[in-house]
Amino acid sequence: MSDENRQEADAGDTPRDAAQEAESEGPAGRALTAREQDQVKERRRLSAMTVYAILHAEGEEELRRPVRSLWWSGVAAGIAISTSLLAEGLLYNVFEGHPRREFIAWFGYSAGFIIVILSRLQLFTENTISALLPLLAEWSTGRLWRMMRLWAIVFVANLLGTFATAFITLELMTTGAANIEAMLELSRKAVEIQDWRALLLGVPAGFYIAALVWLLPSSKSFEIFTIIFISWLIAAGGFTHVIVGSSKVFMVVLSGELSLLTALLHNILPVLVGNVIGGSGLFAMLAYAQVSQEM
Repeated sequence: MSDENRQEADAGDTPRDAAQEAESEGPAGRALTAREQDQVKERRRLSAMTVYAILHAEGEEELRRPVRSLWWSGVAAGIAISTSLLAEGLLYNVFEGHPRREFIAWFGYSAGFIIVILSRLQLFTENTISALLPLLAEWSTGRLWRMMRLWAIVFVANLLGTFATAFITLELMTTGAANIEAMLELSRKAVEIQDWRALLLGVPAGFYIAALVWLLPSSKSFEIFTIIFISWLIAAGGFTHVIVGSSKVFMVVLSGELSLLTALLHNILPVLVGNVIGGSGLFAMLAYAQVSQEM
């Protein structure tokens, strides 16, 4: 292709056209063979537009799901995410006296996220980005209503799941007494974070979970390591996640050390607001902004 023709083509090309041309033409202007083009496609990272399109399609699918499907998937997610507290407690108990006890226990925080995300269950903080992208692309009251419906159903279902798990753990002693005491110790530390501090620490957690959702399409074959890294970062940073945090809050409530009203108003609600700000107000808006001119 001559320089003159290239300039004329470039003037009318979209970013997608330019990418397609780059795949079919080598660095010196030589046309690539079909095999070479396939190799380029295999080794190229997904573009921001491609990742956006994947999450947008997933968001549309979630918004169309029946209420019953959302509800039971949300309850299952609440039960599964409680595994994070269980795994943390087990490690915290096993490594009692170890100088890096908390550092090691934080890896247990990843357990619930691995189960929930790889099982495709409905976790509230994941929906803060996937359900919002279709609304940002095409604003309508109908889409807004479906998004709010999705958020409300999944959030309440998640809380029911974590509450039920905390109740069963304490009442039926589903793990050893030492493990339960370790879980309670971790939970007591968590409920000390309240009000504005809980909200502020919820913002980074919401942002990182939304970032995790954005990373997963590009993490084929090593998703589990991406999940472990991001969720460990949330735990190590002392950030607050509303659903994992609720499993800890309910442990303290059901042990009689905290009233349910205090837990809802001073722990769960502030973290909820922080997670929504971080996931929707920051990450989802930024993710949409970087591709809005390419659509």
